Amino acid sequence: MAENGSLSEFLTVAIDVAQQAGEVIRKGFYQTKIVEHKGSVDLVTETDKACEDLIFNHLKQHFPSHKFIGEETTAANGVSQLTDEPTWIVDPLDGTTNFVHGFPFVCVCIGLTIKKVPVVGVVYNPIMNELFTATDGNGAFLNGNPIKVSSHSELVKCLLTTEAGTKRDKATLDATTNRINSLLYKVRSIRMGGSCALGLCGVACGRNDLFYEIGFGGPWDVAAAVVIVKEAGGVIFDPSGNDFDITAQRVAASNPLVKDAFVEALQQSA
Repeated sequence: MAENGSLSEFLTVAIDVAQQAGEVIRKGFYQTKIVEHKGSVDLVTETDKACEDLIFNHLKQHFPSHKFIGEETTAANGVSQLTDEPTWIVDPLDGTTNFVHGFPFVCVCIGLTIKKVPVVGVVYNPIMNELFTATDGNGAFLNGNPIKVSSHSELVKCLLTTEAGTKRDKATLDATTNRINSLLYKVRSIRMGGSCALGLCGVACGRNDLFYEIGFGGPWDVAAAVVIVKEAGGVIFDPSGNDFDITAQRVAASNPLVKDAFVEALQQSA
């Protein structure tokens, strides 16, 4: 599936620049932040913008024929259409609100799609020094060690992670809280970590068993992490139970054993 290079080459370059961006995040994490608002609770900092510039400049030097989609450039210039061409999809700083508050669940997300299918994923949390990586067909890793999803087969034994999103209208909030209220009866407990990508990576390494989010920002939140989940033996799907669509702003993940029960619980909570 690799085009204009090998998946291992793409991964090596992505890891290199993720670590460079991570150093920028690490330095900024302990300094005073200059914060702008993209919405009432949706934040962006100078670090987001600096990291995206750094990442895209590095990737373009190595792969000038590839396409590029990033959270901050999309916010500034409008949505870029995802095509079959090799496309790097980047969230330079997932968990910006965490970053602003000094909460250490922040990460760089670098994903590569070919024919609209994610095939390379790098998610790097420089504060906790956790580097999640995967390429299509070659397994998933955390700091170079193989990872796999949990083996829990009963919802009541599962830890669920989700996110509240950034919309604060009453209809969205009611739907979000009603869904959580329903699911709390069926799972062991629920967590909100503030990063869609790290929530998905938590499923990949067995740290949590289930994850869903409805209404996240865009494909940059999931492009890297879905490769990692799949290569760790997990399943990615739409919360409705339908096939996952990277452009739909809806995602769910679990181990294969509990997927059907999770989908049923999500459907009943809607």
